Amino acid sequence: QVQLVESGGGLVQAGGSLRLSCAASGRALSASRIGWFRQAPGKERECVARIGWSGWSGGTPYYADSVKDRFTISRDNAKNTVYLQMTTLKPEDTAVYYCALGRDPYWGAPPNYGMDYWGKGILVTVSS
Repeated sequence: QVQLVESGGGLVQAGGSLRLSCAASGRALSASRIGWFRQAPGKERECVARIGWSGWSGGTPYYADSVKDRFTISRDNAKNTVYLQMTTLKPEDTAVYYCALGRDPYWGAPPNYGMDYWGKGILVTVSS
């Protein structure tokens, strides 16, 4: 049974930083596709950052244009944890953030990219 548990969310002022963590159990993250998604009220879920299997070319991270150069996805295989470092936060980054895992090496179509497991989500609120 794969479980994903997010932590690190909260309230931050615009321009500040937060680091989200997603601890996985039941499957090695090194052999998984990992993504951070968010959903703001009244908006569709979007993928903000994703990274493929370690050691594959899919290990290159990809970012949504809205967060490029501000967010960084990383993976600690020893801790089986994936992180999302968020800097220069903006009020429009306010959303529930989810981590997700895909079992096979191949990305599906957006918006969910064929992910198989999802965390429960964690709220990030950026005040102006």
